[in-house]
Amino acid sequence: MPTHNKGLIRPYSSFFSALFRGTDILIICGGLWVLSYLYLGGWNENYTIASFSAVITFILASEISGLYGSWRFSYFRQEITQVFITWFWVIFVLLILAYATKISATYSRFVFLFWILLTPFLLSFFRIGIRGFLRKIRSGGKNTRTIAIIGAGEQAIQVTQELKRLSWLGVKLIGYFDDQFSVGYRPISGNQHEVIGKTMDIVELARGNKVDIVFIALPMDNEAMICNLVSELSDTTTVSYIIPDLFISGLLHTRWGYMGNIPFLSIHDRPFNDIDGWVKRAEDVVLSFVILLLIAMPMLVISLLIKLTSRGPIIFKQKRYGISGGEIQVWKFRTMTVCEDGETVKQAQKNDSRVTRLGAFLRKTSLDELPQFINVLQGRMSIVGPRPHAVAHNEEYRQQIFGYMLRHTIKPGITGWAQVNGWRGETDTLDKMEKRVDYDLWYINNWSLLLDLKIIGLTIINGFVGKNVY
Repeated sequence: MPTHNKGLIRPYSSFFSALFRGTDILIICGGLWVLSYLYLGGWNENYTIASFSAVITFILASEISGLYGSWRFSYFRQEITQVFITWFWVIFVLLILAYATKISATYSRFVFLFWILLTPFLLSFFRIGIRGFLRKIRSGGKNTRTIAIIGAGEQAIQVTQELKRLSWLGVKLIGYFDDQFSVGYRPISGNQHEVIGKTMDIVELARGNKVDIVFIALPMDNEAMICNLVSELSDTTTVSYIIPDLFISGLLHTRWGYMGNIPFLSIHDRPFNDIDGWVKRAEDVVLSFVILLLIAMPMLVISLLIKLTSRGPIIFKQKRYGISGGEIQVWKFRTMTVCEDGETVKQAQKNDSRVTRLGAFLRKTSLDELPQFINVLQGRMSIVGPRPHAVAHNEEYRQQIFGYMLRHTIKPGITGWAQVNGWRGETDTLDKMEKRVDYDLWYINNWSLLLDLKIIGLTIINGFVGKNVY
């Protein structure tokens, strides 16, 4: 039977948790102290109050968000996103306190602005260093975790391949446990890992503290076996995870909720109901307001050119589906000689005779979308989200593509994850629309503030043009 490596750091997990908290406090307070001495040449009690308030807010927000929990099985960007969100609440609380006490004039705006911008990056760099240190010692066989997989089928193969890809996790697979395959069977040809016992054999290993983590990778029709395993493993200190099969994972982008004392799993839910919704809306309001100030003159020039070069309105308003499938009016600069908005809407194609000369340029460069920043301020749209389709197209594709209407659990966007990944413009085949929907649903299930900023950046760099845009 495999030996169990206790690892180097695990016995000191509480110490490292305290280390993270202490270092975060030093970064927050130390950064303000250094900046005040460099710029002001001193420190006073007002800055003590500010740093103390920032630390208390950060620690409380961190405890609520789970920032100091284990991030071993999470991508680094998820932890960094949580750092920035937590720091956002610190800024919010400090601004409220400054307004309520009317002491903002006693602080240097330069010092505070620099401190606010610099601190989340310093907190993130510290975590980068820790992750690098852990990767190094894990590559030497320290701070490892032993893993066993219940099942030796397709799900187990996927788990194995993912563990191999994520070698930096510092985990060691001891083998598989399965009743359907004999001992010695290897699910992956050429792989060293094999079935080393029957399903319930894992319980004895867990009770003997010889395995840290158990992945239950059995088909969901083995309900009785899974329930029995969960019950037996609950009498051990081994961490257990259930890997859903392909059917279940395709349906469930879940979270736990409660109706009174009754727990439930949310299968399809709006992702921005709570704090994330406020963050998303604040992002939209601030960025769209700034962008509208910057593009006011170009929009005025475009409006004048449209009026001079073709007949018709400057702004084309078309009905689209918004959040929850409700109809909204989306504004665009008119680029065609027609303003179609009925039961049948023909997508623009290459060499489309309906597109004006100026309209072709506006569509190719996405400048026709600029009025939609007004829609964002109105609350009808978001800067980043699934692109809204004409109502006629929605009614067509919702019958053909599984999960199509889930795009409307959030507000439609001016740009999106699908667009910056090349799925922009004409969708003349069902396969192209399916790809766009796949990217939209991935965005909804993986949203973060940093992901939004990344998409906006990619849109600025290469998202304004597209080979399939007519």
